Amino acid sequence: MTYAGLTWDHPRGHDALAASGGDLVHWSVQPLEGFESHPVPELCARYDLVVLDHPHLGEALEAGCLLPLDDLFAPEELDLWRTGAIGPTMRSYAMDGRQWALPLDAATQVAATRTDLAGEAPATWDEVRSLSRRAPVALSLAGPHAFLTFASVAVALGEEPAADPDELIGDGTGLAALDLMAAVDSAAPASTRTLNPIGLLELMSRTDRLAHCPLVYGYVTYADRLAFTDAPTARPGGRPGSTLGGTGLAVSSRCTPGPELLDHMRWLMSPSAQCDFLPQHRGQPSARAAWADPAIVAADFYRRTTATCEQAWVRPRHPGYIGFQAAASAVVRDALAKETGHRAALDRMRALYRTSRKAKEGRA
Repeated sequence: MTYAGLTWDHPRGHDALAASGGDLVHWSVQPLEGFESHPVPELCARYDLVVLDHPHLGEALEAGCLLPLDDLFAPEELDLWRTGAIGPTMRSYAMDGRQWALPLDAATQVAATRTDLAGEAPATWDEVRSLSRRAPVALSLAGPHAFLTFASVAVALGEEPAADPDELIGDGTGLAALDLMAAVDSAAPASTRTLNPIGLLELMSRTDRLAHCPLVYGYVTYADRLAFTDAPTARPGGRPGSTLGGTGLAVSSRCTPGPELLDHMRWLMSPSAQCDFLPQHRGQPSARAAWADPAIVAADFYRRTTATCEQAWVRPRHPGYIGFQAAASAVVRDALAKETGHRAALDRMRALYRTSRKAKEGRA
């Protein structure tokens, strides 16, 4: 039997899956923007396996379009993968007391630098501001990333967004985050504001028009051209502010998984796949053992960003969050363009969040 799978159209998301799927899984791809925003229930109607982002879980569970993995794998297997995953990657796919996806790939926002243009990567946000006055520095603002950058700055400043499930962020942190972003963005090359993370990394690696991006999702496929380091902190020794990304491998409710498919999923989570096969095929593993392996391909990429991944913030996953993320990003961009005052922008984001919370969030 051949299963239909959907992943995202980048070597990091596709190559290892395609190389390992053989006759068992035929993998199709969608653009990064589809991965970030396409409704998962629509995808699950057409595919047996879906590579998804954890904030989509709320809408997926509401639609009943995923199979709980607790019914497919033994508790000890899930526990092993949970304890072996770096940071909150495994638990980000747990809701309502059940596991809905396996963390195939781990990623979070980190700093990317052209050291020949910028020197050593800045470690704090004050250093980022200083660098932006003498070299081209840009924030990641396209699509949902404007809000994700805002959230990560808030984490660095000491407050996780949505710590109170009905209140997005406090006045002090929210305004300080917008002020800091505006200071950095004011000198950014205009062309960078419409680029997704891949576009930013391409621009930085292929031209001299961008020297540093303090928060961009890390791609090991660029590690031979760019220096990746931990996300900035608010003060030396503080928490690196970052929003968890990565991907989870989920089974749609249309699928009847046979033993061969389950064994293939087990293998994808195994040490041999995580530490050897995935990195050799441009994948980005989720196992902590892989991130700590000095022999892994591009070991410096993992070593220099491990602390950020271990402490990354997990986004809300309630139904309605994806729409909020898109709308809030537009508000942030308006604020940075000086079309909206920071106070009004913050109030608008908080109102959007309260509206999105009308559907009750499941508890992991």
